[in-house]
This record gives sequence, C-alpha cells and structure tokens, in this order.
Amino acid sequence: MNAPAQHPPAIRTTCPYCGVGCGIIAKPDMQGGAIIAGDPRHPANLGRLCSKGTALGETLGLENRLLRPMLREADGNLAPVTWESALDRVANGFAQTIAQHGPDAIAFYLSGQLLTEDYYVANKLMKGFIGSPNVDTNSRLCMASSVAGHRRAFGADTVPGVYEDLDIADLIILVGSNAAWCHPVLYQRIVANKHSRGSRIVVIDPRRTATAEDADLFLPIAPGMDSVLFAGLLVYLAETTALDYSYIDAHTLGFTNALVRAREIAPDIEVTAARAGLSASDVSRFFQWFAATSNVVTCFSQGVNQSAQGTDKVTSIINCHLATGRIGKPGMGPFSLTGQPRIVRREGLKAVQMFDAIERGKIKALWVMGTNPAVSLPRARAVRDSLSKLDLFVISDNVISNDTIDAGAQILLPACAWGEKDGTVTNSERRISRQRPFLKAPGEVKSDWWIVTQVARRMGFGEDFAYRTVADVFREHAALSAFENAGTRDFDIGALSQLDDDEFNALDPVQWPAREGMAGTTTRFFGDGQFFTADRKARFIACAKPALSADVSQHFPLRLNTGRVRDQWHTMTRSGQSPRLANHSPEPFVEIHPADAANAGLTDGAFARVSSSYGTCVLKVVVTDSQKRGSLFAPIHWNDKTASEARVGDLVMPANDPYSGQPEAKATPVSVEPVSFAYRGFLLARALPMMPPGAWWARVAVANGQGLLFASNEPPGTWRKRAAALLGARETAEFFDEPRGIYRVAAFADGRFMGCLFLGKAGTIPQWDSIKTIFEGEALSEPERRAMLSGKSTKGIADPGPLVCACFGVGLNVIRAALASGRAASVEQIGVALRAGTNCGSCLPELKRIVGDDRVAQTA
Repeated sequence: MNAPAQHPPAIRTTCPYCGVGCGIIAKPDMQGGAIIAGDPRHPANLGRLCSKGTALGETLGLENRLLRPMLREADGNLAPVTWESALDRVANGFAQTIAQHGPDAIAFYLSGQLLTEDYYVANKLMKGFIGSPNVDTNSRLCMASSVAGHRRAFGADTVPGVYEDLDIADLIILVGSNAAWCHPVLYQRIVANKHSRGSRIVVIDPRRTATAEDADLFLPIAPGMDSVLFAGLLVYLAETTALDYSYIDAHTLGFTNALVRAREIAPDIEVTAARAGLSASDVSRFFQWFAATSNVVTCFSQGVNQSAQGTDKVTSIINCHLATGRIGKPGMGPFSLTGQPRIVRREGLKAVQMFDAIERGKIKALWVMGTNPAVSLPRARAVRDSLSKLDLFVISDNVISNDTIDAGAQILLPACAWGEKDGTVTNSERRISRQRPFLKAPGEVKSDWWIVTQVARRMGFGEDFAYRTVADVFREHAALSAFENAGTRDFDIGALSQLDDDEFNALDPVQWPAREGMAGTTTRFFGDGQFFTADRKARFIACAKPALSADVSQHFPLRLNTGRVRDQWHTMTRSGQSPRLANHSPEPFVEIHPADAANAGLTDGAFARVSSSYGTCVLKVVVTDSQKRGSLFAPIHWNDKTASEARVGDLVMPANDPYSGQPEAKATPVSVEPVSFAYRGFLLARALPMMPPGAWWARVAVANGQGLLFASNEPPGTWRKRAAALLGARETAEFFDEPRGIYRVAAFADGRFMGCLFLGKAGTIPQWDSIKTIFEGEALSEPERRAMLSGKSTKGIADPGPLVCACFGVGLNVIRAALASGRAASVEQIGVALRAGTNCGSCLPELKRIVGDDRVAQTA
C-alpha cells in the first residue's frame, strides 16, 4: 500500500512588488503553483495583501520562461547553448571590451526586482574588479530624487521614520502618491488611523485619484509646482512663528538662505496659490493644519520623484519638517514610500545618460539584469534602436521575449523568478526580510548572484567570488556594512554578519541599523538631532525656482502625466499573467478632462492618437473630470508584447533632474487627436494568435487561454475569411449579419469550446465579460452556444460585469445586483455579502462611488 503524498510545508517569504515589503505565506500545490496568503506575523502588512500580492499564485506558470542559456545566431534566431559556453562568451566579451576600449565602455543596468545579494555581487564585480562606475538600476526611474534629497539634507539616503508613524500621526500628507492603488496596504493603515483616531488626510496631486476619496483636503496642484506649495508653507511657518528655532540652531545649517529663496518663490498665500494653481482658501487651510499639528507625516512618491526638479521637491518637503523639528520622532517626519539601498564610490552614468552613451557608441558592452529598459525609459523607441550598436549585449532574465530582448540581445542567461529566488529584500522602512524559494528552479535556471559570480571567476577574480551559498554573500555584505563604522554611516547590519546558514534561513524580518549590542527593532533615525554629515548637522537647501523642462506649444498644447493602474506592475512581465488582475483596466488608455476632450473632438470609449516630439501611441479614451484640464494621464504598463501601439515610454521627454538623474515623466508636452475605428471586437483562443497589420489590439490574460480586445476598420467579411486561422480550429459555428456589421464565430474540438471571435460596429464590446467567463470554464451547452452566437441573453450565460474587486473577483453587475436585491445597502454590507473591499481595500473608493450612484438612482 502506497503512503499518501507528503505536501510541502508552507514557506514564509516576501512579496516581489513594491517597497512596502509585505510578508507572504506560500503553500506549494505540488503542480508547479502555490496558494498565496498574507503573513500575519510580518510587521509590514500583518496579513494584508494588495490585489497584486493576492494574485501572485496566478503568475507562477512557465509560459514565456527562459529555461536555458541562449545565443543569438547569425540569422537572428536564438539557439540553446551550455552554461559553460554562455558564461565563457560573456567573460571573454567583457575582457575584450576592456582591452580595446577600457573599463568605462562596459555598463550594468540592474533591476529593483533583484535581491540584495544580487545587487551586492554585481556592484562588487563592476566597481571593485572591472573598475567601471557605470552601474545603475531601473530604480533611477522610481526613487532617485528621494535618494538625492535625503543625501543633501541628511548626509545619507536615510528614511527617518517607520510604518508605525502612519498609525499615530494626526496629519498625514500624501504628495504625488496614489497610495490607495499603489501602496494599498499602507494606505489602509492611514485610513484606519483616520477612522479610529480622527487624523486628517491631505492629498496633493494634479489628478483626483482614488486616494483623494478619503481626503479631508484635496489640493489639485498644477503640474510641477509642488515645491512652490512647500516654499509657501515654509514662509507661512516663519511668518506665524511656528518654527522651532532651538532645533534649527542646534541641529541644522543653511536655514536663512533656504527661507530667503522660499520668499522669492512664494512670498505669501495668494502668490503661492496662484503659482500652484490652487485656491487661496485651500492653501490657507493646509498651512494652518500643518502649523497647528505636531504629529505630521508627509508621504511622497512618484509624483514628486519623477521630475526634472524632483530633488528640489523632496528638499522643499524636508525643509518644512526640519524647520519645525518634526523629524525622527513618533508620528512625524518626511516619508518616501519607495526606497532601495545604493552603493556608489564614484559617479557613473545614470540610466538615461547610460543609454545615451550607447547611442553615441561610447558604451560597447551592456549587461541588463531583470528589467525592460526598451519600454520603461524615456524615448523608449530610440533606446531600443540604440541597442543594436552594442558589441556585446547580455541579458539575464526569466523571460525569453520582451521588448528589450527582442531588440537584439546576443546572450540570454536564465535567472530565477520569484518563488525560486533565495536571499533578502529591504522595504521602505528599512526592514530586511527573507525571500525564500518554495518552487524548484525549472530547466537550467540559476540565481542572479550565482551567474555574476561565475562570470567573475572566468575573468580571473575567482578568489574574491568564492561564494558557495547566498548566505555567504549576505555575511560578507553585513560585515562590510560595519567596517570602520562606529555609527558614522547609517547602514550597519554588522550584528547579522555572524549568522550561520541555519540562522540565515530562519531570519525573521529585522530593521536596520542592526549593530552589535543593539536590537534591530523599530528604530527611527535623527530623533537625537544627529545626522550623517561631517558636522552631524542637517542641511537646509535653497531650492531653484520651479519651472517645467519644456513649454507647451501650438503643436503640443497638453501635458502628459504617466503612472500606474491599480492592478498592474511595471511592464506586466509578472502581473500581466494574472487573469484576475487583467480585468480591472484591460486596455491601454488615456484620461482627459471633458473640456479638453470636446476641444479635440474625443468621446469616452473612442480612440486617440497621443503624440510628442519623440513618438506616438494610440490609446482608448477615458473622459473624466478627475483629470486636470490641460493634462493627460496614461499608464506605463503596456508594450509591444501586450498591445499594438501603447508603449507610453515612446512619448516621454528625456529631461532629467540635475542632481538625481531621474527623468521627467509627469509633464511631457503632447498633442491628442481622434482615431476612428469602424468596428470593435474581441478574440478568445487557447493559443495567442498573430493579429493582422492595421488592427489595434490589447492582450488580456484569461484562464486557460489568451484574450485580445481589438478595433479595426476592416469589415466583418474580411474577418470571416481569417477567423479559422486565428482560432486554430476546424469545427466552427457562426452568425453573420453583414448589413448590421455583426460577425460572431465560435470554434470547437470534440465538444470543447476552443475560442471565439466577436465583431460589431463601434461601441461597447458585445458580451466580453460573459463569454470570457464561459471560455475560462471550457464547457458550453447547445442552448448557450445558440444564445451566444445570436447575441441573445440566457440564464446560462452569467455576466459579472467589469471587475471591481480583484482580490475576490467581484464584478460590477454582481455588486449592483446585491444592492438591487437588498442584500447590501452600504460598502460595509457589500463586504459582508460579497467580500469585496475586505482584503487590500484598493477597491473601496470605487465601491463608495457605486453605492453613491445607486442611491442617486433610487431617489431620481
């Protein structure tokens, strides 16, 4: 008698997405996947997960995985090679580049998805042994301005506070941060504080995002004018004697110059309001609240960082906290919602400069690790084109194809993905957590640190890269942090340098600093007024007068603001695999104010061509008064693998902050014009089809297959001719009404529903949600088949409607049905009846609007 199969134990690990650093419990399902839940013991999230974290189990498949080393041959095709051959080619290629052009002709471009140990080994090889400073990461596009601002003020890239401060602050200011969508676990702590303690929330953003729904004061600031507002606040604090002069005198330098400059920028409330595009009464209220409240936390994110004056924006916020002594103490301080450690000895090329140097032929060899710069960098198309100039182009990643790889990568090295990785990550409150493997690495996949180590050994540096395990790397990194460091540097985890392998494997989340003789608990920095400058005093900085990098013009009269949507991450390499996450915002879009839409001849749900000096995109139009007049918003996620003309990085101008090197992603001058398509449709298939030229399309993850939403000017008869090839099946049933412009076809194989194509005249896509639900289940009865093709509704075809709650898969129609039936009458009751809104909370603003609309409808 066979013994029952032993299920693997649940593994405590850490989410791979944002800087919140949520703990996760992953339980392998013995089929290559895992059941994902929040870790109630992890102090960052206490069991909560956002929609992306909740759906991680749907992203563990091997579709599009790079499973063995590959070499691009002369004909342009990729062919598998051995690890020995691939590593030899990389090492020999770097050695040859150094011999011919010197070490500065080599660059590494790393990813925020790497683990700390991967970063450490890559930096050690590049800076310590190759001898080039040209190492940068995609974090340059995320939080480099925060790094530069902290260094100028504090002498080190140090986040002073901890997450607990969000629980006990009495005033929480969110600047350029849609935390309700981008950091929902932290945002729910902020909202809980508001409900339990009565704290106030101020949101400062050009867009009225979901975060503004809970705000006590929303300030729709003009693009780029954040430092005007905080300069005005500094002046107000001085004029109303709300400054802490004893703190300023004892612990800072440069205050007088900073105040003089602030008065030049924003001398009074009226001028501040006018320059910031706000009402004087709202500005006055904000200033009064800040002055009268001791426990103030100012959170800032990409709306501040992603700017050609991002460092000054960060500095203007820090100046106000230093001037009032509100830093390093419980419930107060400036708080960057993203943050990663960085080790630099001499200045190398920053991200945008690095790819400019490739374009100019100065950099000859590039190693990209785990990121997709041909999508995410400004002038993305030019970046992609420049990669063909490299003598050596190496990529280590876990996917076999993306925009950067397809730009001509010569050597592909298969790296571990989340679930297979082993090492540590550090979150925004300086908490180090273990990322533990719970899946076996497939194929010939290896860890990033191992790959770099093997190249280093082949270049002759083996004695200094003799690591056996990731714990060896961690111990060396920890010991180095304590070397000649008696509290003079912020980063110190020397107390962890003696962990043995078992202790490292069992390491619980720990905050740094973790020095010998001290416990690494919720330690705040700067509470004693001591900073990391030579004289231990913080610096006030006189910020430059704010001005956007490029003016609007007759040809480009609007400004483009880029950012994220609720349920996707970066270029969708991971999150784009999840059917659950695909449902909320399935198509690339551009938001526009109603007045601007009318002027441009655009209507909601139609299409627009957005153009800048650098490129164009075609995006679906969303008309909303949440968007500030004169500005557009488009998300960054789509690329050549997921849509036809939606790589928004093509539009973004290459202006950079002079201190941080972070590009301006929030204010590119653009134009917008209508694009007409006569027909809209969707296609569902078991394998991804190749769409014909001329069609606009967006790929949508669906269970058990592939989905495409598309638009076209070709008539139904043309699509009828190509339907069988697109669906990959011989047995079909169809409905064709040429005069009305309707075509529907379904494909079957041995009774199994293999796919369908629906096409109709421009307007709403017919039955997308309901047909997708049937396709995912694969079963289709004869009555359902007839009803589906005829377009008639039937009880057998459920239509959940557009997704609202991604965590529990609850659609708009299901919510409205619960409200109509009396099962629910409030957001709280919807949570009880349907669970919607009870996990990460990022759908709560939308639920409030739905309930509000229902009440309006009942009283109309």
